Amino acid sequence: MGIGAGAVTETSGEQVIIDLLRQASARLSPERPLCIFDVGANKGQFLSMLLGGLGSTTLHLHAFEPSSTAFAALTAAHGNDPRLTLNNVGLGREETSMTLYSDSDASGIASLYRRRLDHFGLTFDQSETVSIEMLDVYRERKRVEQIDLLKLDVEGHELDVLAGAQKSFGAGRINMVTFEFGGCNIDSRSFLQDFFYFFKQYNSFDLFRITPAGYLAPVTAYREVYEQFRTTNYLARRR
Repeated sequence: MGIGAGAVTETSGEQVIIDLLRQASARLSPERPLCIFDVGANKGQFLSMLLGGLGSTTLHLHAFEPSSTAFAALTAAHGNDPRLTLNNVGLGREETSMTLYSDSDASGIASLYRRRLDHFGLTFDQSETVSIEMLDVYRERKRVEQIDLLKLDVEGHELDVLAGAQKSFGAGRINMVTFEFGGCNIDSRSFLQDFFYFFKQYNSFDLFRITPAGYLAPVTAYREVYEQFRTTNYLARRR
């Protein structure tokens, strides 16, 4: 059912998102490109999958990566692509500065929470101060009318990003959200219940678990058994 299958982009079933974006693009007017927010872009792994899968589809992608070393790698790989706006910041519930912890340079599991991973032999002994912006403020400043996909991979900080986007959600400015849920949510003390009720409050989103085959398993009601802290991908889609 996809529980625990979300750690590797190529085998997680996230390819289905490309199919959904193609369908969305076909409904748009020719002058309006797809708009994608990649929050927690790291070195561009998900971004590369999207660009490769969408081919010549007209799009503009806004990438957000607070780590200085990961952002340098992201810029080296994609900095010359005119379809991309790269931002060396994170997103959250307020405009502020925070400490980003990591186990190594440009780590894919860097987090705004000092994760306890001794059981994996990992120590979060590296840190740097990073800038945090709000999605609502950024969207208005960049005059982004509609976000077709909001991708979140921020190692436990997802609910804070969503909290900083409530104005956009309330105005119907976000069409789809994909996010990971797993071990990092132990460290941030957040639960799938929180995500379920966040989207439920807008009465216009359906929640799905993404399976490796690309099947979207509906999550129509909350159940405590869903609190499985193994990396799993979810999709919330506006009707």
